[in-house]
This record gives sequence, structure tokens and C-alpha cells, in this order.
Amino acid sequence: MGSAGRHDFAARVRISLTYLWRHGRLPNLDDPRRFTELVQARKLDDRDPRLPAMADKVAVKSIVADRLGPEWVIPTLWSGTKLPSASLWSGPVVVKSRHGCNQYAVVRDAAVDWPAVRRSSARWMKKAYGAWLDEWLYAHIPRGLLVEPFIGATEQLPVDYKIYVFAGEARYVQVHLDRATRHRWVLHDTDWKPLKTGAERIERPSALAAMLAAAEELARGLVFARVDFYQSGDRPLFGEITFYPGSGLDPFDPPALDLAMGDVWRASALAAALPDANRPIGLAAA
Repeated sequence: MGSAGRHDFAARVRISLTYLWRHGRLPNLDDPRRFTELVQARKLDDRDPRLPAMADKVAVKSIVADRLGPEWVIPTLWSGTKLPSASLWSGPVVVKSRHGCNQYAVVRDAAVDWPAVRRSSARWMKKAYGAWLDEWLYAHIPRGLLVEPFIGATEQLPVDYKIYVFAGEARYVQVHLDRATRHRWVLHDTDWKPLKTGAERIERPSALAAMLAAAEELARGLVFARVDFYQSGDRPLFGEITFYPGSGLDPFDPPALDLAMGDVWRASALAAALPDANRPIGLAAA
């Protein structure tokens, strides 16, 4: 493990106790082997200057447009630090923070929803995101808000396809359903085989091949990144890039996946043939 992790004792204690609370065991931070442990090691060690811009929900759109094309990008209708006093849009929109995760609200009826969304967005702006979980990169994203058009043909939030990419190769697709009501997810391999016996069957998206290729392009040069997409009709759309999925605190089902995915991460770090033995395990050459 890199010197940053060895010497930041307070961060190691916080991370260890939070991990114990969620997983019922302490993490091995000196020789991490599980995927969830490797996420903790990345928090401690990985200070790749590329990561903040790629996790910034405003800045990343220009990266995606440059690498994939503007047709992959959900338009930004507005961005700033304080929402207008009244909605400027007649149709449904989504309000997000640019500097955090799980900070979003759907505005379906502006007359009813807008005041509450303005209050929520003001809370998002009051404090930096990620500090209590030691997620370094979020402190380097400007605090801000953005508004996007709602993507989806129904009242439900769109299906979220989260692609796990290791050393430039897409290996897993985590599908999230019904996030606003009965949130659940199913992990697949890239051939669309569920990795849990008896898992719910989910229709394979028609744009899967395009999303896998796009994820590999966006994660090029990194040992690990998770790249998220939606599909509107047959059209794939970029969502976001995440470097600490679930902050490494969400258990895998079955638990053996945690070790299996950790093996893939470690093998990817070795395959990257890193010239610097002290380089963090989450970082590959550009």
C-alpha cells in the first residue's frame, strides 16, 4: 500500500470502523483482496488528478462528447449554485448536484415539486460531499447544481446499467431497477448471464454492445472504473463515472463475488505492468 494510506492513521480508523459496521469484519487495508477492500485502499492511496473531472457531473460531459460523440450526452438545461425561484421548464426534469452521489430529485409537477427540490438542493450545497467516507476526489469537484431533462418513457426512473471496467476491459454489468420504489440490482457478466443463481431475469438491452465499448473507451488508462449508462428507446446515453462504487460498503450477493471481483482488480493492476512499485493499486498509466 502507498505511503498516504500508511500515514493517515485517522482515515484508516474511520474506514475500518465503517467497513466493520457494514460488512461485519475489518478490512485488510495492507493487502486488500476483496473488491470492497480495494475500494477502501483506493480511498487511502489513489490521488490520480484525472479522477475529479471524470466524476464531476458537469465537467465529464465534455470528456464524453470528445471521446464518444455529443449524441451520448444528456443535455444540461441549466447549471449553477442556486436554483431559480421557479422552474423554467414545462416538462419533467432531474435536478442533481455536480459534486456528489445520490443527490438528485425528479421534478414532475413544478408547481408541487419545485419548493421542496430547492430546499434539498440548498442542503446539498452547504457541505462538501464524501468527507465522512474519506472519498478524496469529491473535495476537488466544485460544488454546484445542474438540471437535465427526464430520461424515460414512463413515470418510473430509467433502468441504470453500471459497467465495471478493469484495465480497459468491461467485465460486469450491474443493472439497477425501480430506484424510486423497490430498488434492487442484479449483476451480470458481459454475456448477460446473471451471476447469482435464481436471480431475476432482466431483458438484455439492445444497446449493450455499444455501452460496453463506450465504457471501455471512457475507462481507458485506469485499473478500475464503473461507467453508468441509460437506454432511451434504442439509444444509449451516458450517466456518470464512479470510482468508489457504493463506497465499498454494499455487500455482494453471493458474497463470493466480492473475492472474485477483487481477483479481477488485482490481476488488472498486475497486467497494467506498472513501472512504479509504489503506485496505488487503483491507478494505471494514462
